[in-house]
Amino acid sequence: MARSLQSKLKKIKLLLLDVDGVMTDGGVYIAESGDRMKKFNIQDGYGIVKLQQRGVRVGIITGGNSKMVQRRAEELGIAEVYQNFDDKITAYERVKQKFNLRDDEIAHIGDDELDLPVLRVVGFSAAPADAVPNVRKAVDFVSKRRGGEGAVREVIDLILQGRGDG
Repeated sequence: MARSLQSKLKKIKLLLLDVDGVMTDGGVYIAESGDRMKKFNIQDGYGIVKLQQRGVRVGIITGGNSKMVQRRAEELGIAEVYQNFDDKITAYERVKQKFNLRDDEIAHIGDDELDLPVLRVVGFSAAPADAVPNVRKAVDFVSKRRGGEGAVREVIDLILQGRGDG
């Protein structure tokens, strides 16, 4: 691991996640009844729990709004959930202020243009392999895995390794 990357990762106290395209594959499943479903990755979930056990907070900032996201967050012990925020920098500033953190103490994983304002200010930024091209170009790290297919876990493992907790 490059020394500059490791120095960024050592400072991380909060990981913020987008949902669609990061925690999920970005697909929406619609049943005949009209019920909508999302698929979350179990390895990502375990990584999120492990990261929190190591003292790093985890939060969600998403433009969407669904009970599925709230339920998944509750299952994983994620208390900071900001839904219906197309202007993600506003939610970012709220959580940053709430925990009295500096930009360099926060990491964010995003996959699309709505994530760029946050990705540009955090101390460590990452994207899944299938993020849109301008996001992949803007981040510190692009995972080998796609959104909803272990990208979050890959980034979490990198953070833990950089902090010496891996």
